[in-house]
This record gives sequence, C-alpha cells and structure tokens, in this order.
Amino acid sequence: MKSFFSKKSILGTMAVAAVCMLGTSNAQAQEFTIQGDLVSSYVWRGIYQGAQACVQPTLGLGFGGFSLTAWGSTSLADVEAGHKELDLTAAYSVGGFTFQIADLWWGGQGNNRYFHYGNKDTDHHFEAGVSYVLPCEKFPLSMAWYTVFAGDDENADGKRQYSSYAEFNYPFSVKGIALNATLGLVPYKSMSAGLGYMTDGFAITNIALKATKEIRLSSSFSLPLYAQVICNPKMEDAHLVLGFTLR
Repeated sequence: MKSFFSKKSILGTMAVAAVCMLGTSNAQAQEFTIQGDLVSSYVWRGIYQGAQACVQPTLGLGFGGFSLTAWGSTSLADVEAGHKELDLTAAYSVGGFTFQIADLWWGGQGNNRYFHYGNKDTDHHFEAGVSYVLPCEKFPLSMAWYTVFAGDDENADGKRQYSSYAEFNYPFSVKGIALNATLGLVPYKSMSAGLGYMTDGFAITNIALKATKEIRLSSSFSLPLYAQVICNPKMEDAHLVLGFTLR
C-alpha cells in the first residue's frame, strides 16, 4: 500500500529540524521544558478519552520563536490495553501568532503500529494550526484554528474531510485563582471516527472553565492544582477533571 509519507522522510525531517535548532548561534539561548501532569480523566477538545487516570508528560526544546515538543498521555489502570497517545509538534511564534504542524497519534497500548504510515490505514493524524493572541493586556483573548491535512481523516466513502477545530480562550483571575474560559467548535461536517468529532455540520463541542491554584509545599516548591468543568453540547455530555502539574 502506498504511503503518504515514508518512514525515512518523516524521521529525516524531524532529525534535520532538531539539528537546525541545536546548531543555531549560541547567542540564542535554548530552553528545555520537562514537566508532567496527572489527571483524573482525559478529555480532548470536549471529547471523552476514557475514565482512567492518566499521566501526561511533556518534553520540549525551544529557542527564539521556534519549538519542538513531544507530549504524551498514558492511562495508569490498564497497562496492557489502555489509552496511549504521543503527539509531536513543531511550532514558530512571531508577533502574537503561532504556526504549528503536529503529528497526533493515539493508537493505544499494544497497538504496535506507530511507524505505520499507510495512506488508507494509519492511526496518525497530521494537523496544521495557527493561533493568535490579541495584543491587549486587559483582554488577552486567544483564537486558534486546526485542520487535519493527512492521515486518519476519511469519511465512509474514503474521501478526505480536512476535519477542523476552532477554539477561543480567555484567561482571567478571581481572588488569586487563575481561571481560563474555553469555547471550542467544529465548523463543518466531520464524521471521522478516528478523530471523534462525529459532527454532521457546525457544532459546539467544548465549553470549559479551568481553575488553577498554586499550592505551596515549601519555600522553594509549589504544586499547581487545577480543576476543570467541561461540557460538550453536541454530545450532551459533561465532565469534571482534577489534575496537577510537576515541573
């Protein structure tokens, strides 16, 4: 079966990007991100991914406006057949805009098909996105648009859908509690079971409010604890997620 990307081309592109980042002038400081979240359940863009608690590590490298990030999610309860996800993202930020290309993969534990890139038979979703933060300190609204351009995103007739998702976020605070309000929507039909949107047209799929509080455990260490209520009007579903971040 013909592949839309070869293994060598994907791995080669990632290697070249990494070398370019590491080989940049020493005048630009490189920044590493190492952190992890533990969540009571995993909800993605308003879509329920499973009741099991998940650990979600992040490893990132950035300099200037460029960044390479690996993000994963693994369920803790069922090691043999539980949820497993690995997302790789390359991004560039400038003037309030962030442009990114991501490889999203959630084949699951025991799938053993991560390096399978068949054009009609893959668990990867290749997505391009752009986001923008308003240059207003008193109204820091951010807007984002993501579209799948390759991978597992075909309808029942085998035609590519270019499934898309748009999201608006507004951060604010109340009495020392950091809050973030989210509105997410699918702008047009997307019946891809792989992505899980399953909409026959425009649909609001994600209305959420997240509250974060820094719990100070010592003079040098604090634990960001957060709770998030998430509603999906399209699926008539709601969730309450508890989590914390280790940095």
